[in-house]
Amino acid sequence: MPLDPRHARSWLFTPADRPERYPRRDGQGADAVILDLEDAVAPADKRQARENLCRRGSDDPPVWVRINDRTSEHWRDDLAEVALLPAVTGVMLPKAERADDVAATAALLPGGMPVIALVETSLGIENAYGIASEPATFALAFGVADFRRETGLGEAPEAWAYPRTRLVIASRAAGLRGPIDGPAMQLDDVAAVRSEATRGRAGGFTGKLCIHPSQITPVNAAYSPIPEQVDWARRVLEQAARSDGAAVRVDGEMIDRPRLEHARDLLESAVAQSDAESAGT
Repeated sequence: MPLDPRHARSWLFTPADRPERYPRRDGQGADAVILDLEDAVAPADKRQARENLCRRGSDDPPVWVRINDRTSEHWRDDLAEVALLPAVTGVMLPKAERADDVAATAALLPGGMPVIALVETSLGIENAYGIASEPATFALAFGVADFRRETGLGEAPEAWAYPRTRLVIASRAAGLRGPIDGPAMQLDDVAAVRSEATRGRAGGFTGKLCIHPSQITPVNAAYSPIPEQVDWARRVLEQAARSDGAAVRVDGEMIDRPRLEHARDLLESAVAQSDAESAGT
């Protein structure tokens, strides 16, 4: 059974013009795969990439598809193909700057198909809550490379505090899962990838885009609760079940409703992720 995307930690980009890299039923890998029609595919190869997608069958593992942005000449053609494809969970819309970008995209897709809005510009950051509040929006994601290029931000953490926090707060205010962080650029430094993912989780992000399979394991590790947290959540729920709605004391801590909900969310994600890994998805 595929992992519910609400709990997906690692989101792996795979070029749509490389069908030999498409996920297989018998393979373990990222929590979610995004077949990419945008940056990973040269303009001359866009049509071939769409044709590759059309060869996928209904029995293939479910994927997301990153289409080209709304201002692109390829946007409408991408959507026309994706709307007919089997085994597609949803689409990722790059350079989302306004709620209308998501609404116009959703209007050309089968009803209810979710859209991940990839926010990559200053205007997108400023409009983050409106984008997140659009009914078709499943989650926000941070396009850090394009945002860095537009703004010229350097490596100082304080330079990134505002846009990152804005995405987190906008997502939660709109009732969405926390946003998906942009990819680490390190391909061979597992420790660096995990460190970056750990900081992202501490900052309110709930998953991370990946640009290479080597990043999957450290990202999943960083965004997974440790066993001690899972044990704590179980104890909290066990005590709460016997408290008839009253606050309970667990490990010297007073557990009220917010902490109880945190324990419930943590355990739900941990169980879903563990079950998916056990099933080999």
